[in-house]
Amino acid sequence: MTLQVVNSPFDQKQTEILNQLLPTLTDAQKNWLAGYLAASQANASQAAPAPEQTATQQVATRTVTILYGSETGNSQELAEKLSEQLKSIQRDVTISCMDDYKPKKLKEVEDLFIVTATHGEGDPPDNAIQFHEFLHGRKAPKLDNVNFAVLSLGDESYEHFCQTGKDFDKRLEELGATRIHPRVDCDVDYEEPAEEWFTGVLDFLKKDNDTGTSATVTEPTPAEQPIYSKSNPYTAEVLDNIKLSGQGSNKETRHIEIALDGSNLSYEPGDCLAIYPKNDPTLVQQIINELEWNPEQTIPINKQGEIRSVQEALTSIFEITRLTKGLLEKAAAHFENKKLTKLLDEPEQVKSYIDGRDLLDLIIDYPPAPFEPSLLMQILRKIPARQYSISSSYKANEDEVHLTIATVRYNTHGRDRNGVCSGEIADRIKPGDQLNIYVHKNPNFKFPFDEETPVIMIGPGTGVAPFRGYIEEREELELKGKTWLFFGDQHFRSDFLYQVDWQNWLNKGYLSKMDVAFSRDTEEKVYVQHRMKENAQQLYEWLEAGAYFFVCGDEKRMAKDVHEALLAIVSEQGKLSQEQATEYINKLKQEKRYQRDVY
Repeated sequence: MTLQVVNSPFDQKQTEILNQLLPTLTDAQKNWLAGYLAASQANASQAAPAPEQTATQQVATRTVTILYGSETGNSQELAEKLSEQLKSIQRDVTISCMDDYKPKKLKEVEDLFIVTATHGEGDPPDNAIQFHEFLHGRKAPKLDNVNFAVLSLGDESYEHFCQTGKDFDKRLEELGATRIHPRVDCDVDYEEPAEEWFTGVLDFLKKDNDTGTSATVTEPTPAEQPIYSKSNPYTAEVLDNIKLSGQGSNKETRHIEIALDGSNLSYEPGDCLAIYPKNDPTLVQQIINELEWNPEQTIPINKQGEIRSVQEALTSIFEITRLTKGLLEKAAAHFENKKLTKLLDEPEQVKSYIDGRDLLDLIIDYPPAPFEPSLLMQILRKIPARQYSISSSYKANEDEVHLTIATVRYNTHGRDRNGVCSGEIADRIKPGDQLNIYVHKNPNFKFPFDEETPVIMIGPGTGVAPFRGYIEEREELELKGKTWLFFGDQHFRSDFLYQVDWQNWLNKGYLSKMDVAFSRDTEEKVYVQHRMKENAQQLYEWLEAGAYFFVCGDEKRMAKDVHEALLAIVSEQGKLSQEQATEYINKLKQEKRYQRDVY
């Protein structure tokens, strides 16, 4: 409703200002403003003592339980944000990682909110596996008195999009719990749908138990400088871009140094740096030519009405290099191509088609009827940031951050293709150029910093990046102790990443032991898991002495093989059955002594 002088307590000038402001606000901003005004009113009336509330007037506040399953920290961040919003409406909140929560307590829960990511091909995150198994097992309790809602994070480019959230949502209903808000499945650009889910959940709780009390809101203080984040990235200068891999290597690995001075950004070993890449200008031009669009035409890029040229939108805003089933379904609604509509009736053919193809393939294979570029917003998702493990120590390099990036190049369906971000950095980014970045905290990959705790690190290829940052930080703190690195790659001469650094740290005692495996230098391929087995006795002794075990790198092959090797070592050296060895490793996970950063 439009405010007018006759239907509000404001004068003409005030109503004009409010009518300009209110339509531009998001739901989150309106909620914040309402809370802020309520708090201001409450503060103004504090001088007058409030009448005491009698026992019959008091209303019991239901306790809210928030459980999160998080692989990279996004779900945890959202869970913590939800917790703060619930506290602002006077709710008692219990928040916990799923692995740290005792499942038997579920019977006592009143309002349960699940915030979870999905890992790989539909699997729960590492810190949600055991809770997921319990809830889907025979020992799961009836939850007839529980209200619940699920927020699910995923990546639409995977076949089993948001599967873990779907699993929890379905199972809680089967156990008798009452869904108070529909599940929301978020793609990589999750902020807006997550905020809408927050609003829906909070609205229900306010209606369900309105105590008549005002939320206590801390009055914001002006920030001294902008806070850079996922929604407000920092534009950073590239200081250096060095090719690490030597002559004759089958790979192209680069070391990137980026300036942080003036950004107020900081990081810890194990954290990631996220980069918003730009699409290859050649690919962008091919798409524009194929669709016969005017590259200078302006189009909306979001619901708030921001506009960009077609050229800029396809370059910097929308993802054009990966197809998903969802994209095909949206495209079919506008392309008016019968062959595309028919394809969607064959799930296996869809799965086969989207593998390795991009938007250019789609418009060539299934030419659309002429349609307005303004429809791009309805078809394409935003370019997701690419996250890379940080390979430097903030304490040692306060004004910069280092990354170790493998360039992705491949040929499929008759065309040469590159990774969006790794290709941009390898081919188009030079020292002095700029990248849009933010630091992504990784609470599930944290190192101990003392000289008593042994640390075992498995990091083949670019998976060695966080361990370089960790050892560099130990040197800065002058911490020695027992640290053991397993590194592997194809060739000793061309692929031994940071060889000089490791040698220096070994000589100085900051790295106490290192085992390497170069798979293509011997007739029989040798990988890091083989080196682990060769050192089985000592590795098990380190674990028994309280060692932390870290793995970083490829999930589908390396991390799986390393896990199997660890299981075999524990079983053999500890003289344990397969079941007992599994329990041993699960205990390591619960104690945060087995941590993985895999992709």
